[in-house]
Formats: sequence, structure tokens, C-alpha cells
Amino acid sequence: MEQLPQLFLSRMKEMLQEEYPAFLKSYEVPRKFGLRVNTNKISVEKFLEISPFSLTPIPWVSGGFFYREDERPSRHPYYAAGLYYLQEPSAMTPADRLEILPGEYVLDLCAAPGGKATALGAKLQGKGFLVANDISNSRAKALLRNLELFGIRNSMVTNETPGRLAGYFPEFFDKILVDAPCSGEGMFRKDPNVAKTWDETRPEYFGKIQKDIIANAISMLKPGGKLLYSTCTFSSVENEGLISFVLENFPQMRLLDIAPYDGFASGNPALGNHNEQLKKCVRIFPHRMEGEGHFLALMEKQGNLSPSQELPKTKLDKTSQKLLENFFQNVLTSYDFQHIEVRGSNVYYLSDKDTSNLKGIKFLRNGLFLGELKKNRFEPSQPFAMALSSEDYAHTLNLSASDERISRYLKGETLLLTEEEIPKKNGWQLVCTDGFPLGWGKAVGNTLKNKYPSGWRQMY
Repeated sequence: MEQLPQLFLSRMKEMLQEEYPAFLKSYEVPRKFGLRVNTNKISVEKFLEISPFSLTPIPWVSGGFFYREDERPSRHPYYAAGLYYLQEPSAMTPADRLEILPGEYVLDLCAAPGGKATALGAKLQGKGFLVANDISNSRAKALLRNLELFGIRNSMVTNETPGRLAGYFPEFFDKILVDAPCSGEGMFRKDPNVAKTWDETRPEYFGKIQKDIIANAISMLKPGGKLLYSTCTFSSVENEGLISFVLENFPQMRLLDIAPYDGFASGNPALGNHNEQLKKCVRIFPHRMEGEGHFLALMEKQGNLSPSQELPKTKLDKTSQKLLENFFQNVLTSYDFQHIEVRGSNVYYLSDKDTSNLKGIKFLRNGLFLGELKKNRFEPSQPFAMALSSEDYAHTLNLSASDERISRYLKGETLLLTEEEIPKKNGWQLVCTDGFPLGWGKAVGNTLKNKYPSGWRQMY
């Protein structure tokens, strides 16, 4: 590990005291790599049956596993099928410790690149409404891609400031996750470049931003709702100090206990306003656990939780209805046409939230993008393919993960079909690997025209 900032080390020595030598020594230990199973597509038990990797459970995260760096799961077809997300082990903790029930309205306020949003979306099991927001447009695009890869169909990806978002969603969400932008001190081992850019002004700088973010988040939380605040830094200004600010200025908020783990350290009241309730916060240190530095605080807004309103029905024009019906006769799972909306030539399947009052909000995607209406036909989209299972479509091409054509398909190449694979009728095929969808192709005789989008292609 390269030289750490001296002012940072001095502060950590004062904070940790007798634990400081062990903390310092942890920077000589290689970082750990984590994989989280997408339970929206596959159970943990089933994934372990088919996994080609050497996995060890992350003991404090449900569905999380350590993997060996040399195995490179990002290059495996299962990654392209959205069966898991690669994430630093400690970073899995916030979404794991925020209980989400199917049907709830959930906000991930600082969501890019999507590690926590995909976990929250999977917990919803296709029911309810997830708003995943990021202020950066380029980062929001990466967020959208990951949600689509995970097959999350009941989401809205927004690109707004917390203040503007709060104007659209007053006391609206059942659960909110605020993984706040921070000084990143907990990531010095994972990414030494973060240490190079650190200086003593960063905690105060981010502390001001975090106060604005948390105030807007609280205004969007329903009475009775829960909010989990997290950072990947050790700075007390951004952790116990920020939660002290909340408790002093928002009396409707109270701290809750977080499901324990032996390696967790309690929050330190002396690093905040000396409120003993701060002990309910959790600190993650790399010398106590096999992960990087994190801080978590779970809060509840006093009051009674009110039920969310369901989506009003939509109505399709006759031409769109007919084209969609022609395609959907091969879709074997239920899609309520009264939840389908056509915008221009694009077709979307809406979540359970009425978004008709959100005019003016900046968003990248609202609902599941099903595809495009063209002259006399409907062309399904890549996100639609990822939201299906192999049993949801009548015509599939299922290839083993070891089949060399998988690599060629993911590169966008045309495939040759074996005699057994040639369908009785030309048309759309859902291309799968070991039963899990990768995307679309169009069968013409003994060839499969590749419909895997260029923006998704990788060199496998």
C-alpha cells in the first residue's frame, strides 16, 4: 500500500487508539472481491448448483460471496445473463440491512452505478416502485444499464438533484437508501487513487453536501417509513456528526438497531453530539472484517405508514394493440395491457406508480422498455429480454455456457443453427445460456440474425 495521508493516519490513531496498529496492518492485506446473487432471476441455492466459481459466503450479507480475483466472473456468460452483481463486500451491507417488502415504494437517492439499487430492486420481486436517482447523467446511464441487466422492470431512473426530486415526491417513499457521496476514506485500500486525491478539507466539504441530501431525503420519506444512511468513509464529520445533525434538527427521526454481526463496531457518541443513541450506528473497519470501511445508520420517521396508491389504467390505440397482440401471443407470462404505454414509437410497461404528475422531471427511463413499434411489426428490446425467463417465451435457443457460439453471440455475430435447433417457423428467438436469457435473435432458416445491441457487447 502506498503512503497514506499523514493527517488521515493521525486522526485514525486518535479514533481507534489500541486498535490502530491492527488497522494499519490491514492495509498490507489484499482486498477482497465480492459477488451478490440476483435473486430476481435465480435462487441462491440454484446459483450455487451451477456456479463455476470457488465461492465462500460473506457471513454478514444474504446472497453475497467472496470469489477469487483470478476467476474473473465478469467474463462469464452468467454475468451477461444478469445472474449476479460484482461488488465490494462491505458495500453490499447497506442494501442488505434495509428491509424491503414487495409492493413498497423505494428510493435509492445516490444510486449509480447500481450495486445497491439492483439489490433493492431484486427484493421488490417485480412489485411496487423503485426510483433510482443520480445527479450525474453519465453515471445514471451506467445505473440504468445495470438495472436492465438485472431484469428490474418496476423502476424509474431519474437524473435530478435531491432538492428537485423532493418537490415531486413529498412524503412518498416507504424506504429510502442514501449512500451519500463522501470523502472515500474507507476505499483507500481498494483504490489507492482515492488516497492520492484526499486532503483535510474533504470531510467538511462532503459534510455540507450530505446535510442537504439527508434533509431532502427525510422530506420524501413517509411517516412510519425507514431510511438507511451510509458512507464509505471513516470521517466522524460525515458519520456520527451527520446523524447528530439529523437527531437535533429532525425530531421526527429516531435511530433503529441494525441486525448485528460480530465484526461490526458500534457508532461512537463521542464522535458526534454524545447522544448515546449513536451507538446504534454501525462502523465497518478492515481490521475487524474482510471488507473495506463503511458506516451505516438506520432511522425511522415517526408516524403511521400509509398504503401506496395503485397505477391508473392506460389505453392503447387499436393499431398498437394489434401489433403487440401479435407478438405477445408467444409471451407465456402475463402482461396487463392496461399497464402498457406508447410514447412515440416506443412501448413501456409501467410500474404500480402513477407518474402522470411528474412532468418536467429529468429521467432516463420510466418503466420497462418493451420495444419499438415499426411499420406492421413490433420489435422487442434488450431490457425486455432480460426481464423474461426462458419459460416466459415460446421460442428459445438455449446454449450451454461452454458453447463457443455464446461468445460470438455476445460479440454481435450471426450464428449457425444445428439441424435440431432450426425452428419450424422463422422469427424471434430468445437466446439463453443454460436457461437464462441473454437477448434476442431472429431465426431465418439455419441462421440466427443477431439482435444483441451494440452498446451491450463485450469481448468475451
